[in-house]
Amino acid sequence: MTSLADQAIRWHEDRLLLLDQRALPNQVRFVECTRVNEVVAAIREMVVRGAPAIGVSAAYGVVLGAREHFAACPDDWVERMEADLQALAQARPTAVNLKWAIARMREVMARTGPGDPEPGLLQAARRLHEEDVQANRALGGYGASLLEDEAIVLTHCNAGALATGGYGTALGVIRSAHAQDKIKAVYADETRPWFQGTRLTAWELLQDDIPVTVICDSAAASLMRQQQLAWVIVGADRVARNGDVANKIGTYALAVMARQHGVGFMVAAPTSSIDLQVGSGAGIEIEERSQQELTQFHEVAFAPADAGVWNPVFDITPAGLVTALVTEKGVVHAPDEEKILALVQD
Repeated sequence: MTSLADQAIRWHEDRLLLLDQRALPNQVRFVECTRVNEVVAAIREMVVRGAPAIGVSAAYGVVLGAREHFAACPDDWVERMEADLQALAQARPTAVNLKWAIARMREVMARTGPGDPEPGLLQAARRLHEEDVQANRALGGYGASLLEDEAIVLTHCNAGALATGGYGTALGVIRSAHAQDKIKAVYADETRPWFQGTRLTAWELLQDDIPVTVICDSAAASLMRQQQLAWVIVGADRVARNGDVANKIGTYALAVMARQHGVGFMVAAPTSSIDLQVGSGAGIEIEERSQQELTQFHEVAFAPADAGVWNPVFDITPAGLVTALVTEKGVVHAPDEEKILALVQD
């Protein structure tokens, strides 16, 4: 059965509907986008987040932009689109899926003949959307195969249907394993400062009747020490050619703790998240966001006004700490450049 989380990105009646993830879990509301600049704002302002999800949303944004520019000037709509494509690409700089999706749509634009470009671009965006869902389901199965029965797992941030075109990456593994009765318990880090684990992962798992226990980020080490934790399962915003992983801030710490306690560390990501143009994590731009995300909540300040703030959104986990990289093409154990190139080029 399809859950509400699986419908977080919808094309309906000639517009894009995005489940507003800033309002969950207290309110379910959708943001309507009829113009490309509204999609840019939705990505930048965290209405939609998660690398695959923003890639899918950007593809639909291209459709809206093409509609707008073709209506205004049919002869040079492609040239007029360039500023919009750049704005989409720059909305969130770390996730490679965003630029990947835009590149896919550029190829379709280049092949588009005279006449209304919207039908062809919409077909391409829908195809990209469905491919992401299919990839998630495939990698979910591969990841579930690594889990033994009665597995206790910990996940970080939200790498579920909300963060993808549907079904999810890290949560796709958990959903698949739960369907096979392999899951004994799921723990979710709160994931400061946006609380994606508390607000989104817990909500999404409960939508699927999967019990979940929320812990504060700093409790993870104690959990690993006290419980028979089998795996830490996370998603990825970008995977470098050598296997280094950019993911939500706090992922690196979890990988270090997992290695210390003999816990498996699984990264679940479609191959669209692998960036062969970047040799290592050192080449990945790490987005930094507003200091207010750390110092206040709903306009209530809880830090001194003069305190300095460093708010990186992502960190880099070295490939040497990754037990398994799970993709729709299969599992890469102890990933490195040779193995990743073999996977992608297969």
